[in-house]
Amino acid sequence: MTTQLPASARLAWWGTAWLRGHVVTDLVVDAVLGDDATHAVAGLPGAAGTETLVAALGRLRAEGATSLGAAFPAEGDPVGLGGPGAFNADALEAGEAVVVAGAELGLVPWRTGAAITWTAHPAARRQLPDVGEADRALRAALVDSANDLARLDVARWRPEVADELLNLRHRSPVVAPEGTPSRCVELAARALQALGIAELALEDDGGAVSASEIAAREAALRPLARAGRRALVAACSPEVWPD
Repeated sequence: MTTQLPASARLAWWGTAWLRGHVVTDLVVDAVLGDDATHAVAGLPGAAGTETLVAALGRLRAEGATSLGAAFPAEGDPVGLGGPGAFNADALEAGEAVVVAGAELGLVPWRTGAAITWTAHPAARRQLPDVGEADRALRAALVDSANDLARLDVARWRPEVADELLNLRHRSPVVAPEGTPSRCVELAARALQALGIAELALEDDGGAVSASEIAAREAALRPLARAGRRALVAACSPEVWPD
């Protein structure tokens, strides 16, 4: 399972750190790109066309940006989004987005091979899960899903998932810039772990012998995926970071 932060989480963390003077530009570019070849930004107010990531961050600062926060919506759960509809629809299709606080803008990443183009939209203020609330909900969802999957004999059809559930305290760390609360760094790591477990468990339904077993598996994992997304949004949204 991959533990690399999604592109929106990387831009939220490192873009915020840059806006607040915690990191230099070169570090931001390296961290946001990760394994990608390039990132560009299209549609920003005042821009003639597509801009580099560095130029776009400078323009966002000039527009009044104070921080960048991530959204990871799914069908029926638009967590991290506040509208309007066009932005929400694109973010839902992409599965992630960044909301720029102070500039009323949203950025949706579209991937082409090893390149990402962030498309700018107007974006409204949003309601967000509290870090503590998201943390508690994720811990409860992990326990509940582990119990449900054990009843479904997860070790038979997905032994890798069973191993992950037995080693919840052993997770790969994520790299965060200076200024990111340690509690949010740890929460992001656990959120990625939970999302990875859900993805792995749903990867192959060949081990299920009936439609009812498939449905039971999905029912066991749906709350875990939802809690994981909400925890990752809280961890990557400076608007709700603890002081």
